[in-house]
Amino acid sequence: MDNKDKKNSLLVGLIAILEVVIIVAIIGVFVYKPEPEVIAGEAEASEYRVSGKILGRVEEFFAEEGDFVHKGDTLVVISSPETEVQLAQAQAAKSAADAAQQKAMKGARSEQVQSAYEVYQKARTAREIAEQTYQRVQRLYDKGVVSLQKRDEAEALYNSAKASEKTSLLQYNMVRNGVDEEGKAAAQAMVDQADGAIKMVNELIKEKFLVAPIDGVIEGIFPHKGELVAPGAPVMSIVDESDMWFVFSVREDQLAGFGVGSEWMIKIPALGKRTYRVKITHIKAMASYATWRATTASDQYDVRTFEVKARPMETIEGLQPGMTAIIRQKDQDLD
Repeated sequence: MDNKDKKNSLLVGLIAILEVVIIVAIIGVFVYKPEPEVIAGEAEASEYRVSGKILGRVEEFFAEEGDFVHKGDTLVVISSPETEVQLAQAQAAKSAADAAQQKAMKGARSEQVQSAYEVYQKARTAREIAEQTYQRVQRLYDKGVVSLQKRDEAEALYNSAKASEKTSLLQYNMVRNGVDEEGKAAAQAMVDQADGAIKMVNELIKEKFLVAPIDGVIEGIFPHKGELVAPGAPVMSIVDESDMWFVFSVREDQLAGFGVGSEWMIKIPALGKRTYRVKITHIKAMASYATWRATTASDQYDVRTFEVKARPMETIEGLQPGMTAIIRQKDQDLD
């Protein structure tokens, strides 16, 4: 083979190698092309807690997890012997006040004196029960189970019972000693006070029946039937599925374009391949820092993570709280 043939063969070989390199490079571009960054979030909804104002045990449930309830529906009945005792105390105080007023107006007979004494004894017993109730609630408050408001309510009832005892004793003494005009006015004031106490206890008794604050779905039931629940402790949670939004955790270097009011397209894997339009409504920095990240070796900085909230601009059938939502930042022509 002469030199010319050798050169031609070498040139053909080089061309073949070059073609292979070009083909491999083209394949590499398509195979190793970086995927668009994906930002994942999840759907959330407004949640309401159902709780009462009295200490008692769960007597009956009228709804289960997953049930749809309407605003005002009765959900739970709380059994509270304490409130029945408080009502008895208030009624005893009212009886004492009525008896004292009658005696003040008509004068006392021996039977009335005896009746006033018995009313005083009832009031003293009621005060002792109220004191025990207050001490029990105070212990729960010291343990952090009962709120300050509920402890104050128990204290107020106790103070009311003490006042009723004092009043009934005064009324008893007044019956024995006779009553002047000032005493008659005081008797009327005691009647008014007793009426107020009964009204207050009746309002507490209404709290035995816990009702739904909104239309929604029962998401959770916390105590079991028969368990003791403290005032203010949540008994149920209700989710308002008509008020839902999405929350995304977005790194600072991905935040471009996520301005409040901007619109984005999202996918919800659980609902298929369809895309949905959402609008950004709120952005705030999260409390903790994301994993350290650097764009180049010479330009290194900590990257914070931001919480981005977005609301759907259309009704999304089948959407449930907790479902994953996806934003493909470099591919927003999803539809």
